[in-house]
Amino acid sequence: MSNLKNPVTPTDHSQGPEDAPATLVEYGDYQCPHCVHAHSIVKRVQKHFGKQVRFVFRNFPLSQIHPEAEGAAETAEFAAAHGKFWEMHDLLFENQEQLSDSLFLQLAKKLKLPIDAMESALESGEFATRVGSDFSGGVRSGVNGTPTFFINGRRHDGPFEYPDLVAAIEDAIGPAKAVVNG
Repeated sequence: MSNLKNPVTPTDHSQGPEDAPATLVEYGDYQCPHCVHAHSIVKRVQKHFGKQVRFVFRNFPLSQIHPEAEGAAETAEFAAAHGKFWEMHDLLFENQEQLSDSLFLQLAKKLKLPIDAMESALESGEFATRVGSDFSGGVRSGVNGTPTFFINGRRHDGPFEYPDLVAAIEDAIGPAKAVVNG
């Protein structure tokens, strides 16, 4: 079992309290069909555990098989620079079948992001370094496909279906401490 080589820091995109008893890190690709499936599962897991789980998303675009993945990740990072990472993150997964430069601009308009600045950032690769840093950290941690999950720094090698992730997080927290929200 692999361990997460790059610890979670304040620069990561995260939801949930920093001191949550469980931290779920996902290395994902916006064009990966398995990741879009995992996206809805993660939402359910977050609802289930509430403040007991901190969720972190890191970019791992598999550009050789998903040609729009890098652009989508850079679009999400551009949105992050304007305080709208999670909104863009969700929209990218919700519109996965239409990923393209024109969609990225449509989503930016929907979120009221500066379109000219986004076009410039995507053309120049302004956020490619950030995406590459996530990717490199994933490779060092043994990530070789998406989605790949880590729970409290340890790679989750089991299935990522809802009951499996819930059980793995409960194991990480400890059954006596796990409080379920619903």
